[in-house]
Order: sequence, then C-alpha cells, then structure tokens
Amino acid sequence: MAKSGVFERDPTTVAKAMELKKELQKLVKAIVDEDDVNLEAIDRAHQMLCDLKELKLKKSVFLKLHYQRFDHGAVPEEFKCRLSKELMRDPVIIATGQTYDRPFIQKWLKSGNRTCPVTQQVLSHTILTPNHLIREMTAQWCKDHGFRLPDSVQYTNEEVLTEADRIHFISLLGKMSSTVPKQKEAAKELRLLTRQMPSFRALFGESVDFIPQLLSPLSKSKFQTDFHLELQEDLITTLLNLSIHDNNKKLVAETPVVIPLLMDALRSGTIETRSNAAAALFTLSALDSNKELIGKSGALKPLIDLLNEGCSLAMRDTASAIFNLCIIHENKLRAVRDGAVRAILEKIKSRTHVDELLSILAMLSTNQKAIEDMGKLGAVPCLLSVLRETSCGRNKENSIAILHTICFSDRSKWKEIRDEENVFGTISQLAQNGTSRAKRKAGGILEKLNRAVHLTHTA
Repeated sequence: MAKSGVFERDPTTVAKAMELKKELQKLVKAIVDEDDVNLEAIDRAHQMLCDLKELKLKKSVFLKLHYQRFDHGAVPEEFKCRLSKELMRDPVIIATGQTYDRPFIQKWLKSGNRTCPVTQQVLSHTILTPNHLIREMTAQWCKDHGFRLPDSVQYTNEEVLTEADRIHFISLLGKMSSTVPKQKEAAKELRLLTRQMPSFRALFGESVDFIPQLLSPLSKSKFQTDFHLELQEDLITTLLNLSIHDNNKKLVAETPVVIPLLMDALRSGTIETRSNAAAALFTLSALDSNKELIGKSGALKPLIDLLNEGCSLAMRDTASAIFNLCIIHENKLRAVRDGAVRAILEKIKSRTHVDELLSILAMLSTNQKAIEDMGKLGAVPCLLSVLRETSCGRNKENSIAILHTICFSDRSKWKEIRDEENVFGTISQLAQNGTSRAKRKAGGILEKLNRAVHLTHTA
C-alpha cells in the first residue's frame, strides 16, 4: 500500500514544463518567420525538446509507480468512476444523477455524446455539479488507507498547437476554394482533427472568416452526386465538432450561413449528415441566445419533419435538439404550430424513444394549443397505456402530469380516466408508488374522480 506523499506532484516541474513550451513556441515561430536558417535557434529548440522529453519521462515513471504501488481493485466500487474504473479525484454529478470523475465525463461530453454513459438517458443539460459527499467520503477512505490523491493539475489538458499546426490549418481552409477533390480531402482531415483535438476547434474562434471559409463549398453546390454528399457530410460533421467547444457556440450560431446550411442538411444528405445537423443544433442551443436565434430561423420545422420520418439513427439527436429549443416559451409556440404534438404522439404510440419524447410532450403541455391538440389526437389512451406498461418512474411522472393537465382542461376526457381506473386501478397504483410529483398529480385526479362519484350519489 502506498504511503502519504508518494503521489504528490512537484509544482516546480509543472511550471518548468509550461515555461519550456511557451519558449519553444516563440522560438519555432521565429525560425519559421526568418528568411535565413538560424542554426543557433534550431539548436536551442532541439535542447528544449530534449528537456521536455526528460520531464515527460519523469512523469511516466511517476505514473508507473502510482499504478504499481496502489491496488485499484481494493477501492470500493462507489468511489470508482464508471468510465475510468479508477478512484475518482474530482467527482461530479450529471443531469441524470450519476456521478463520474470530472476529466473523464468532460472527455465523454466533448466527444459529442449527449447521453449518460450508464443509463443512456439524454441529458437535459451538461452542467457538472461537484459531488461533495462522495469527495469527502473518498478523502476519508484515502486517509484511512494512507493514500494521497494527486493534484488536479495532473489531469489538465496540456495540448499545445505549434506554428506548423496553424500553418497547416490555414492551408486546409484554403483548399475549400480549390477543386472538389481537394475540398473533399481537406474536409475529411478537418473533420478528423476537430474530433480528436480540442485545440483545432478553438482555432476556428480566432477569426470570423474561418467558419464561412470552411462552409463555402456548401453555399455553391446542390449536392446532387454521391461525391458531393460525402463532402457535405464531412463539413456538417466538422461544424458539429466546432459547436462542442463552448467558446465557439455563439460565434458558430451567429455566423449567417450556419443555421440555413444546417436546415438544408436536415432536409437532405446522408442520414449521418442529417443526424449530425440535428446534433449541432442541439449543441448550439445550450446558449439561451442561440435557442432564440435558431427558433426564429425556422429550424424547428425541419427537425419535426425529420422526427416524423422516424429514422432510428437520427431520432435521438433530433429529439434532443427539439427538447433543448423548447425550453424557451417562443419555441414551444413554434413547435406546436409546426406539428410537434402529432409527430411526438405517433412515435410514442409506436414505442419509439418514449423517454425523450415524453419529456418534450410534458414541456409542451404548458401550452394551451398543445393540450387541445393532445386531446384531439388521442393522447389520453396513449398515455394511460404507457402508465400501465412502463417501469420507468420518470416516464410515469411525465405521463400523469400531462394527463392531469389535459383532464383539467377538457372535461370530456374524465370518462376515459374513470374507465381506466375502474378496470386497471392505474391511477391509484401511481398515487401509492410513484415519485412525489407523480403521487401529487395522481392524487389530484383521484380526488376529482371521487368528488364526481359523490355528487352523482347525492343527486
């Protein structure tokens, strides 16, 4: 078992590495910018690289000792991250209530995932909340077992772009105004680079001209051939990768060509293109200002049309985008006007992505026109059947909440509820075994039913 202090990171080493990298960047830039070859500068750069290599080797030895001397199999399961399978250094809670180690869930989210790794539920937001209880319990366990956690700096991203990387980036963008084969080659490489390297995503934020330059081939073509469809897919996917970077979200959405091109991609292209266009809109809509901008642009209609088509590969991303956009009131109105209620109910009836779609329907149920549409389109028997069949507490809660709103808005629906209760006792069961909110809504419906029965008997 390791002793206290064995894993402590020397801050002097960290500072030295960062200083070397900064100096090396300046030196490489000077070498590239000079007309003549500066041998002295090249020798200095070589020495700095050797120094960095030595520091890296020290770090590797440090990590090797860490894993040799500490038995991760002895760590209680509740203290392990479900992604890394190791002891959590910085436990955080995501929207589904699951806890993960911060650097690993951040990597998961930055890779474009929008679901919980364990439950596979779509995340309603990507806010990471520190889990102080688990952190304190982990710290106590480490203290009891003579183990000290490494400093968080050890897990930071130390990736640095060189001047050569920047030059290559500019050359790739330049190919977007070249021949179609060169556009295709550059688009494929940019797609790969922006997926693997956050620093390349950040580069696009350095000039307002970079994103229009990237997308210029889309503005000039109608993508009637397979070759052009592949180019469209690579560029839309690159745009999705850029949108993952938080500092890019506002810039990407406010670039005039972006949202119209994403809407075009939703309507046409490969299924991966359409799915990634929906995913890009979902990612961009993390900002409230972008929600409004995307809604005003008319993007909800092609999203709902894509949902209506029912392609399984695009369904989750499409539902996630609609959910996020409908958080603001104006977009709820737009979604209802564009036929969201009918599309969602049809998919729920076929038991397609019920979790995500019920969440959207519950959100729309605050709109009176949506409630009227639900009543006309058979939402009551559909939701009652979901209540009988599902074991998911969240789905039961959303279903009963929607039913509560429909029934208290439309008296003609009470007969269906009363018949369901008489035959299956569905509402009574939920009032006893549901979540606190589900119990409250079910109790309100039962109270109304009992009052109606009492009035009938006294009459």
